[in-house]
Amino acid sequence: MNEIRTRRRDFLRTAAAGTAGIVLGGPALAAAESNGLVIEEPFHGAVLNRRHGTEVDGGLKIPVTVKASAARRVLVNGQAAVRQGQRHVAQIVLRQSETDIVAVADGNAGRRQVRARVVWDRHSRPRYRFSSDDNSFFLRDVAQQGYRSLFDCGYLDMLRKLHAKYGAKFVLNIYYTTGDDFQLPQFPDRYKPEWKDNADWLKLAFHAHADQPARPYQDAPPEKLLADFDQVAEQIVRFAGEQTYSPPTVIHWGMVRPSALKPLSGRGVRVLSGYFRRWNDAWDVNYRLDDVRSEYLSRHDALKDFDSGIVFSRVDIVCNSTPLEQVVPTLQPLAKDPNQAEVMDLFTHEQYFWPFYTNYLPDHPQRLDAAIRWVTEHGYQPVFFHEGFLGGPA
Repeated sequence: MNEIRTRRRDFLRTAAAGTAGIVLGGPALAAAESNGLVIEEPFHGAVLNRRHGTEVDGGLKIPVTVKASAARRVLVNGQAAVRQGQRHVAQIVLRQSETDIVAVADGNAGRRQVRARVVWDRHSRPRYRFSSDDNSFFLRDVAQQGYRSLFDCGYLDMLRKLHAKYGAKFVLNIYYTTGDDFQLPQFPDRYKPEWKDNADWLKLAFHAHADQPARPYQDAPPEKLLADFDQVAEQIVRFAGEQTYSPPTVIHWGMVRPSALKPLSGRGVRVLSGYFRRWNDAWDVNYRLDDVRSEYLSRHDALKDFDSGIVFSRVDIVCNSTPLEQVVPTLQPLAKDPNQAEVMDLFTHEQYFWPFYTNYLPDHPQRLDAAIRWVTEHGYQPVFFHEGFLGGPA
C-alpha cells in the first residue's frame, strides 16, 4: 500500500506541473493532489450510490475528506470543511449524474485549489450480470451438428435452464474462429428467429479473433482491435440479429492500449470488466490502467474514465477458478462491503463445460448454479451492463 501511495504522489506531482495549482483532466485526477492539497475521498471517477452517503430530497449527501497541510481554511464546493487533524471534512450533496468536487485551501502558501469528479448512480439497485468468455465451441457444435434448436446444444441448454430457474441473463463473448475447422461465416442464419425469441436474456458480444495468441490486443494498435471487433459484430448481426448483439464488456485478456479506449467507446462500449489484480509485482488484466486506479478498482465495484466515458468494473468471481465449496464464501464478504456490495460481476469461461477440453470441470454447471442462486437469494437482479448505467436505470 505504501508503494501505491508513493507512486500516486509522484505521478500526480508530475502531472500537475505547470497547472498553477489546479489539477485538471485525465489520469491526473485519479487521486486529486496539488502542492500538498489532496482530495482523499471520494476518489476521482468513483461511482457512488446510496451505500456511500445519506439520501436526501433530490440528492445524495456524501462526506468529502481533504488532506491540506498548513491550511487555515478549506472550502469544498463553497462549504466550510471541519478540521480533523491534518484533514478537513465537509458534507456536500450530489444532485447531478456527475459532479465536480472543488476544494480550495487558504494558508501560508497562498490559495490552492484541486478538484475531482464523481458519478452518482442515482437509481442504483442491487444487481448482477453474468458474462462468459472464450466462447466458440458451442457455435461450432451447433453448426456442425445441425440441431433442430439452438438448445439441443448442451451448453446453451444449461444456460436456458439457469434462466428458467433464476431469471438469469447471459452475455457470451465469442471468437471469430475456433481454429482451422470453424469460423463464424460457417454458422447458419436459420436460427435467427430463435435467437430473437431469447434475446431478452441471451446476448452475444465480441471477445477476440481467436483464443491464440494470448493477450492479442495488449500491444496491438487500436486499428487491429477495431477490425476484429467489426468482423465479429457483423457476423453476430448476420446470423443472430441486432437484438442479440451486445457491445463487448470484456476484451480477451482484459488488456488494450490506452489509445484504444476512445475508439471502443465510439463503437458503443460503455463498460469493461477486468480482474484488477496484482500478479508478479504488477497490476494485470486491468486494461493497462495506471497503478493508482488499478489498486482502487481492486477493492471497489466500478470507476469511470472520463476521457473515454467507459466505466471499469471489477470481476467478483471467476466460476471456473473457484471450487464449488468456495463460491458462497467468495461472494458473502462482498455483500458486507459498501464499496463492493451493489453490483456483482459474475464470470466464467465456456471451455470448462466441454468434456473434450483438457481442463474440463464436471461440476462447472453446479458452480454457475451456486453463484446465481446466491445472488438471487440475496436480492440481486440480473442485468446487461450495456443497458442504462451499469445495467441500472440511466
